[in-house]
Amino acid sequence: MKHKIGYNRLGRKTSHRKALHRNMVTSLFRYERIKTTKAKALEVRKTAEKMITRAKADSLHNRRTVAKKIYDKGIIAKLFNDIGPRFTERPGGYTRILKLGKRSGDAADMVLLELVEKKSEAENKKSTK
Repeated sequence: MKHKIGYNRLGRKTSHRKALHRNMVTSLFRYERIKTTKAKALEVRKTAEKMITRAKADSLHNRRTVAKKIYDKGIIAKLFNDIGPRFTERPGGYTRILKLGKRSGDAADMVLLELVEKKSEAENKKSTK
């Protein structure tokens, strides 16, 4: 029986799985959308949504809690200065999963995991200049 199994182990050892989560969450916050398999996206979404909830309130404790999982200081700054304030009015559901179909090699379900609210075009032009 499969009672009380809290997460998908994704067929990996603990250290490999933690590294995978760290890398995928960092990539999600860097590019604001990633293409991955459905199983990985469902697991990474849990971690990412908890981090965005922490980033809505900028405190030292929240920064240190997020820094346990994300090692890139630039991404932490982006999370607390840009992504967190974007979602202050939203009570949850910061990401969406869009189905892309099956991967040709092994027929795995591919999805696009992205943040719901994007920067406006004016903000994008300001940040590039």
